[in-house]
Amino acid sequence: MIVRPLQRLLLYALLTLGAAVFLLPLAWMVSTALKPIDQTLSMPPTWIPTRTFAPAADGGGAPVEVRRGETVTAPSLLVEAAGSRRVVPADAVRDGRLVEAPGPDGTPRAVPASVLQAIPATAAAPWALVTDVGGEARGGRAVPAAAVVRRASPRWENFGQSIRKMQCFPRYLANTLLLCLLTVAGTVLSSALAAYGFSRIQWRGRNSLFLLALATMMVPFPVVMVPVYCLFRWLGWIGTFQPLWVGSFCAGAFNVFLLRQFFLTIPRDLSEAARMDGCSEFRIFWQVVLPLSRPALMVVGLFQFMGTWNDFLGPLIYLTKQKDFTLALGLQFFQSQHGGTEWHYLMAASTIIALPIVVLFFFAQRTFIEGISMTGIKA
Repeated sequence: MIVRPLQRLLLYALLTLGAAVFLLPLAWMVSTALKPIDQTLSMPPTWIPTRTFAPAADGGGAPVEVRRGETVTAPSLLVEAAGSRRVVPADAVRDGRLVEAPGPDGTPRAVPASVLQAIPATAAAPWALVTDVGGEARGGRAVPAAAVVRRASPRWENFGQSIRKMQCFPRYLANTLLLCLLTVAGTVLSSALAAYGFSRIQWRGRNSLFLLALATMMVPFPVVMVPVYCLFRWLGWIGTFQPLWVGSFCAGAFNVFLLRQFFLTIPRDLSEAARMDGCSEFRIFWQVVLPLSRPALMVVGLFQFMGTWNDFLGPLIYLTKQKDFTLALGLQFFQSQHGGTEWHYLMAASTIIALPIVVLFFFAQRTFIEGISMTGIKA
């Protein structure tokens, strides 16, 4: 009696652990989207975005946001020499000149230097060199390390900045939604028609042709990529949206298989009753079978929507103008147009693009699970 609850508890624990492992990349993406650029590649990695605050330079008012640099030990001097600010030992400055390391000739070099701040030997150690975020004191100043505090503070503004930096984000979104609408409509309609023919209509060679259709699932896309590209180039469709949605009106083997198995669960008595009432085959398909197959149709539509939303290879091959890019291709273009990747903005844009899929699955999960679980079960 005790073994079964323990088995169930162990199963739930394993499922929870597996879900946590799969959610780890998503959590890291969201965490990075809320960080400043200097925390995205920090070691050791930080999960919680923070801001660093230190006393104001004038010693009054509220603490200001800073970036913390090296640790300073006393006695030291913060000096400005050769156009930069640095911390040097107290005895390195003599008569307004900074004595640097010996040059190639072995003689010490001295450059003009102005002392900005002195950290006496009696000061509590350690101190920290900080740089104000904005304001006038951009070159750095030394403050007691104990006065520097870090607070959890996500950068929600990264999401707005990432959209502005992508520039054509509204256009990318409109292109992606248009393609999703066309491909979902084409896939659901064509797959349902083909599945109805394979499941509800008796004709010679039906099962053999269905097996042949399933065999096409074993052909990888790279095998047919070049011939299909040549066909679309011959049609003059390269640089347009047609190659990305016209093919969806030719039913795919997986979707046909899924809908066929679901159509087989619908009692044939309903079709026979409708046929005795004078309904045509198309009317039976449209008014009897399709309304009863809504869960399976939703699954096919959801799969196709997710595939089109995340499709990168198709737009990369067929689209040539930036104004026609989809979100996936626009995201890659945003990453490649900068000399150094702004990871916080890239992750913020990736989060925005992934969010609709997560929300869609969250609201459609009941229908999705129902459509999958009922497929293939005979009534």
